[in-house]
Amino acid sequence: MAHKKSLEALNFTLKDLRRNNNIFGGLMILLAGDFRQTLPVVPRGTPADELNACLKASPLWNNVKKLSLTTNMRVQLQNDQSAAQFSKQLLDVGNGKVPVDATSGLITLTNDFCRFVDTQLVLIENVFPNISENYKNYAWLSQRAILAAKNNDVHALNFTIQSKIAGDLVTYKSVDSITNPDDVVNYPTEF
Repeated sequence: MAHKKSLEALNFTLKDLRRNNNIFGGLMILLAGDFRQTLPVVPRGTPADELNACLKASPLWNNVKKLSLTTNMRVQLQNDQSAAQFSKQLLDVGNGKVPVDATSGLITLTNDFCRFVDTQLVLIENVFPNISENYKNYAWLSQRAILAAKNNDVHALNFTIQSKIAGDLVTYKSVDSITNPDDVVNYPTEF
């Protein structure tokens, strides 16, 4: 989602260009998406900074008319009950309807929500069966992914998966410093 200041800047620009003091210079603006999925990025920001950067924290939000889709067309067209149930479960998680454990702050997913495994190795074997033979099949690879919330988990998974593929394991390093100290302002640490 865009930072609220982006839309506020667009509002001022359109007012100026159109010489019209109405919101967005009198134009209708359509924003689409699920606000639960992507928060604005605030470099070195706290969770409170991220929430404050959302459009809902802008005075513009008072002029937003929110429309909601009520039918998941992908589920309806597939006529698949398991897809419909999974869609409902995802919405329940997103809408905060799944109870949160007071001590851990975590939610408990039901057994029919996803396939649970005991170890990362079992997960890798379920997602990438016979990776040592299938790694050159790009169509096969493009249908598989393991998502992880933290970079250290991603690195561990990648290392384990790559070690199952024949050949030398090579790590390519990127340059993370500048050669000219005067250029430091051009390259914030987020890049």
